[in-house]
Amino acid sequence: MGSQRKPFLEFLEQSIVLFDGGIGTELYRRGVFVNRCFDELSLSSPELVRQVHMAYADVGADVLETNTFGANRVKLTKYGFGEQTTAINFESARIAREAAGDSLYVAGAVGPLGIRIEPWGPTSITEAEEFFREQAEALVRGGANLFVLETFSDLNEIAAAIRAARSVSDVPIIASMTIEDDGNSLEGTAPEVFAAKLDAWGADVVGVNCSVGPAAMLTAVERMAEATRRKISAMPNAGRPRNIDGRNLYLCSPEYVASYARRFIQAGARVVGGCCGTTPDHIRAIRRAIRTMQPAVRRTVITVPSPGPGRAVEEVRRADKSGLARALVAGRFVVCVEVLPPKGCDASEVLEGVRYVSEQEVDAILIPERPSASARMTPQALAQLLMKQGGIESIVEYGCRERNLPGMQSDLLGAWVLGIRNLLLITGDPAPAGQYPGANGVFEVDAIGLTNMVHRLNRAIDIGGNAIGAPTAFHIGVRAKPGASDLDREISRFEWKVDAGAEYAVTQPVFDVGLLEQFSRRIAHVKVPLIASIVPLASFRDAEFLNNEIPGVVVPEGVLERMRRAESEGHPQQEGIAIARELLGSLRGLVEGALVSVPHGRYASAIEVLDGLVERRAAAPPRALES
Repeated sequence: MGSQRKPFLEFLEQSIVLFDGGIGTELYRRGVFVNRCFDELSLSSPELVRQVHMAYADVGADVLETNTFGANRVKLTKYGFGEQTTAINFESARIAREAAGDSLYVAGAVGPLGIRIEPWGPTSITEAEEFFREQAEALVRGGANLFVLETFSDLNEIAAAIRAARSVSDVPIIASMTIEDDGNSLEGTAPEVFAAKLDAWGADVVGVNCSVGPAAMLTAVERMAEATRRKISAMPNAGRPRNIDGRNLYLCSPEYVASYARRFIQAGARVVGGCCGTTPDHIRAIRRAIRTMQPAVRRTVITVPSPGPGRAVEEVRRADKSGLARALVAGRFVVCVEVLPPKGCDASEVLEGVRYVSEQEVDAILIPERPSASARMTPQALAQLLMKQGGIESIVEYGCRERNLPGMQSDLLGAWVLGIRNLLLITGDPAPAGQYPGANGVFEVDAIGLTNMVHRLNRAIDIGGNAIGAPTAFHIGVRAKPGASDLDREISRFEWKVDAGAEYAVTQPVFDVGLLEQFSRRIAHVKVPLIASIVPLASFRDAEFLNNEIPGVVVPEGVLERMRRAESEGHPQQEGIAIARELLGSLRGLVEGALVSVPHGRYASAIEVLDGLVERRAAAPPRALES
């Protein structure tokens, strides 16, 4: 471009705009360890960052992106640099401005927060906007001529980023989603849909970047061009990364990437550049490729209906979802038994135990997630075996640990097809070391976000806002903690779970009826059935463990003393069963059902707790419910 910098949108009308390449991977290529906070290098190694900018400027880039893709307070706090958010963004923009001089543009780079926001996570949209606003303000003060909001997968989050950027400045906004090989966003939203959304939300340029190489991105550009009159940007990776001798390398040649830049432009793109793995050599090749090209004539824009909330179908009536749901809607006191999945692949002993307890007219068998880092069968598999064994109804506990949101969606669609109807959705606890010290959790979302996702599936909508055809009809349950140390927060989270679509709740083990009474009063307004967990204590040691090492479980001193005395007298199991029976009798008017655990595989203990309950089910009316 010429020596005098025009307003960016004016330049965009007249020319194809070339962005720089992958700043992060270029810093990595120059020896920066991958575990470093790359954004903070603008403070500790400004000359290195400036050299990267200059390398892209020297090969013909029109726009230099700031070294701030991860420079929001959320991500920086993980590295201990949260309080330097403003300084990092300001200095990054200043360094890029210095390298750009008077002729090039500086784009303030803003990436996702790295956390899930509502409806998938506990961070509100308002909080997300504040994080983005803090970053955007510093970038503009440092000299950014425009914003590039890039590598987003969640439409809610990029919408918050657009609003935040607009509230700070009227500089142009490029809003870019990241996609899979099929052209859809990582959450499954089609390019036609997210292009139209970004257009409607006021982005000046809508685009795609990162995650995939040029070939997959071309199809997305072609589909976007049919859905928006906005200018389109395309910035692919230099292919998929390959691990070679311990380093992640991108192997697409500059010539290959440049050949696709031509195709992007022919398909309607006006902004091209590179993302991860694109070096100054790639940008030089793209510059050569586009010098003689004229922008393509854009095809007629067609209207693409957005499969958003308006396309949701009516949910299946709750009473029709499962036998458990039907019993709860009818106001009958339900009885469930919790049975651990077996270790290994032999379920014969567990199946025999379930047959035994089912003779007591149990409404459902709760199958919890893997309780420790050991090789246990999945709850879904055991539920399948129970269905084959006489159609025994189950409640499958399903949590967020070790799973991302798209993966959980696929799991649950499969569970529905296989006949699973009752779910108990949990966030899950951090993985204990167990026999696998390297095991880690994922926790991309929590139980609130998971409940939102399942509720959408029940309305025939996936996480990307796409219609899925026939809806699921899961009966959605969640956990509740009457003994939570911060009861106000627990109540708030419980209300959010109900707002997200929860239809019943199962408590943590209850030993203190007073705590359950308090909790029951506090949640009376939400009108969902509450099922109380009862654990027949097998020993004083079990009681101590639950009281001291399981958050939210409170074992009163009186119960501890009874178990201590019974231990010394040689009958702790009998005393644990007696305590459980007393609890079961005391909570009948407070809850709509009971879940009895099988302690240490002793199914007879659960039967003794339930003995006689079947005849007494109608003795006490449940809380008034709205079905």
